[in-house]
Amino acid sequence: MTALLNFLVPPPGLDPHTDFLLDPVEGTEGLFSLRAVAEDGLRLFLLDPATVMDGYAPTLTDEQAADLGLPGPGEAMVLVVVHPAADGPCLNLMAPIVVNRTTGRAAQIILSEQDYPIRVPLLA
Repeated sequence: MTALLNFLVPPPGLDPHTDFLLDPVEGTEGLFSLRAVAEDGLRLFLLDPATVMDGYAPTLTDEQAADLGLPGPGEAMVLVVVHPAADGPCLNLMAPIVVNRTTGRAAQIILSEQDYPIRVPLLA
């Protein structure tokens, strides 16, 4: 199941790219590869946080939800970026990637005034 995602603005560090392919990584539940359409070698790994933790429930503003065309929370797919690190991979919970499941519109949302860390060890 490959999905085409169109970001409202380029994700940080991936400018000028806004079109990406989201592919599940075979043999790993909830892990995805996000590849730039125009530059195949440019990719990130994303994780469905529900597969590794309970209680992660970021809140979007009404404006953020409207920009993504989200009529309700059930239409949103929330993924977090997995960063490689010398002491093991970390998750960025402060800046999830939110996707409209129906349209593929996506954005990396900075969760201001929500108490989520930038780096959480995946294997903690």
